[in-house]
Amino acid sequence: MSDRLTQTFVTELEASGRRYHIRDNVIRGLVLRVEASGQKTYLVDYYRPGTKKRTTLKLGSAKILTVTQAREAAKEFLANVTLGTDPGANRRLEGRDTLGAFITDCYAPWVTENRKSGQATVNMILATFAPFLDCRISDLTPFMIEQWKTRVRRERKLKASTVNRNVTALKAALNWGVKHGLIQENPIGRVEALQERDSSPKVRFLTPEETERLYAALDAREERIRQERVRYNLWRKERGRAPLPDLRELPFADYLKPMVILSLNTGIRRGSLFSLEWSDVDFKNEVLTLRASANKSGRTYHVPLNRTALETLRKWRGQSKGDRLVFVSPKNRGRFDNCNTSWEEVLRMAGIENFRWHDMRHTFASNLVMAGVDLNTVRELMGHADLKMTLRYAHLAPAVKRRAVSMLEQRA
Repeated sequence: MSDRLTQTFVTELEASGRRYHIRDNVIRGLVLRVEASGQKTYLVDYYRPGTKKRTTLKLGSAKILTVTQAREAAKEFLANVTLGTDPGANRRLEGRDTLGAFITDCYAPWVTENRKSGQATVNMILATFAPFLDCRISDLTPFMIEQWKTRVRRERKLKASTVNRNVTALKAALNWGVKHGLIQENPIGRVEALQERDSSPKVRFLTPEETERLYAALDAREERIRQERVRYNLWRKERGRAPLPDLRELPFADYLKPMVILSLNTGIRRGSLFSLEWSDVDFKNEVLTLRASANKSGRTYHVPLNRTALETLRKWRGQSKGDRLVFVSPKNRGRFDNCNTSWEEVLRMAGIENFRWHDMRHTFASNLVMAGVDLNTVRELMGHADLKMTLRYAHLAPAVKRRAVSMLEQRA
């Protein structure tokens, strides 16, 4: 059986009670194996160089590799085969002794199950340390990692903080292997971190003028969507089809504006926003509960809702269709994965540059500090575990500092 593999197609494949294979129509040799249990694995199918013997080799779990990553891996693998080398030879002999096999077969199942950001960590390690994936773990040395650090900083212009984060993630994976008796020692445990001359993160927040432009762009986008619905309904009427709901009669044209308003007025993280359920919204007490399971910090905390956020949620609930989630993806009626296309469109319309979705969280905190709210209260509203993260906003409160030192003034 063959088909064009897409991420949606792979995700929606179900177990059939027996193992089956699907060959990719884009990269010949890339195969998706679906077990009777429903487990999905990418394989590469090829003839060993110089022989007529056909063989398959595991590339990785479909839980870890995306379709694009699997295609790239298969493409590189088959290119080497074409050149007369068998990249799978060492992997077949050494099994889990290689870094790649250890990460994919041992570490990934554990970290994706036990860490909220586990999947992202695995993807980062596999992509960042690709040159070492076929190396035996015992052959890795601190000098190899030092050479890699020098190369990526020169070629990719990576910051010291980024390189340090990547190496720390790899160290943690190998330390986990030592702890569980899978490897004898961490070969890169003595690698030192690069000096970070200025590791303080830069805080990007909206100015009042940018905020006005953002809301104007959101309003313009809403009007455009409403007019497109009017034209579409005319098209349907001409063909004798029932019209879709008139968006001019609803508070919002779609999800984006209420999402942005809620983010700017609560400082909620995007992942928590996407996981927000109506049961988390207490309209009576005007409080939003951010559950531990849907929160990066792993702790439950509460954020008071101001009038703007509360009214937005009330209006949005009025036009929602009884869904469990506050914001439902129009693509699959489930949890949002991202809203990058619509968000980037609005930023272009508003003429706002160098601004991420997460920076709305910075905007929320910055506005609080500039309004004179003390840092500990800001910490609680942001859900920071300690004050260290909140201190990045301290420079925005010079008036507070001036009042503090003025208390020590002596008569001249």
